[in-house]
Amino acid sequence: MLNQNLKLNTKIFNKDTEKKSTRLGFGEGLLQAGTENDEVVGLCADLLESTKMNIFADKFSNRYIEVGIAEQNLVSIASGMASMGKVPFASSYAIFNPGRNWEQIRTTVCYNNQNVKIIGSHAGLSVGPDGGSHQALEDIALTRVLPNMVVLSPCDAIEAKKMTIAISKTKEPTYLRCTRNDTPLITTNETPFEIGKAQIVWQPESGLAKVGIIATGPLLYNTIIASKQLEEEGIKIKVMNLSCIKPLDTEAIIALAKETKNIITIEDHQIIGGMGSAVAECLSESYPTKIKFMGIKDMFGQSGNPEELAKYYGIDTESIIKEIRKIITI
Repeated sequence: MLNQNLKLNTKIFNKDTEKKSTRLGFGEGLLQAGTENDEVVGLCADLLESTKMNIFADKFSNRYIEVGIAEQNLVSIASGMASMGKVPFASSYAIFNPGRNWEQIRTTVCYNNQNVKIIGSHAGLSVGPDGGSHQALEDIALTRVLPNMVVLSPCDAIEAKKMTIAISKTKEPTYLRCTRNDTPLITTNETPFEIGKAQIVWQPESGLAKVGIIATGPLLYNTIIASKQLEEEGIKIKVMNLSCIKPLDTEAIIALAKETKNIITIEDHQIIGGMGSAVAECLSESYPTKIKFMGIKDMFGQSGNPEELAKYYGIDTESIIKEIRKIITI
């Protein structure tokens, strides 16, 4: 059942449940952050409308800088502005930001511990028809390895908005991963959010769970749908929303592993170096646990709509159900 303590969207199981993209949540959040703090500024690499930074730029044109197709310059300028007390948000597609400008992020932002917010839009398979060249499946690995960097991956547009507002008030370099396509709203405005804290969004009505699932990003929806179907068959599952990949909520992860003894990680990202790897690092040191990693298995993406690609790469609802059943029967 849904964890009602979190005040989640009870209409999530309706076919006509509301959908929005996490990039839109970012845009709405940046507008609010900019309204509350005059030091918030926006920079973009010629993708203003695509990243939804136009919502901010339309109101605060004097606080927006169009860098052009120059992603390395994008974060270097942002770092300079941060050193002078601004709170810069630098946006582009994730394949370019942090993909193309990783060294500049490492050296000018993280090495100097500058308060720059890196926004990687169109991440994962959500880019769909744009194909493998534009599907960033490595960005979590690229950013979580960097000292001082906070890494966030919202499950829906509402959480993305809350994250954007929250990081406008912090001092650490931060990477916010956003997706292109509209996905169901899982949370509500009343759902709590705190950087560094994971949440159990699905749990048995009674008793202990047999499987613990840790998901990040909009794939959390597929995981909840799969868990509901299996609950009707008597299979008890707990689902964690791990939207903050760094810093990691190690206490919550270890508690889930101790209860279930079986963990599945699910992400729209390479399983090498991604969220699942972070979970494995935590558990291997603190509570060794059997883990099944679901994500992209050392492959590039390809053209197709997001639903087709999720099925092809084995991260759709049916694939999740199959993996849970395998673990239960072992």
